[in-house]
Amino acid sequence: MVQHQQITSLTLHGMIKNGQICLAGNKRLKIYGTLNCKSGKRMQKENRVFFKTEKEAVINNYRPCGHCMKQAYKTWKNGLVQ
Repeated sequence: MVQHQQITSLTLHGMIKNGQICLAGNKRLKIYGTLNCKSGKRMQKENRVFFKTEKEAVINNYRPCGHCMKQAYKTWKNGLVQ
C-alpha cells in the first residue's frame, strides 16, 4: 500500500505506467476501486492510497467500490449478508 502524500506526482505516474499501481483506495472509508473511478477522483489527497492488486487491498481490509467495481461489490456484500 502506497499513500498518496508520500510520493510525488512524477513517481506516481511512473508507478502507474510500470504497473506497480493498479487500484486506488480511500483510507478513511476503507474502499478501493479503479484509478479512473469518478468517485475516487473526488477524494482528498491525504485519504488516498494505492494498491497493486485487489488481493493487497482486501488484505488491508478494504472493500470494493460500488460504482466502478459493481460485480466485486455485489460479491462482497452478499458474502457479508449470508
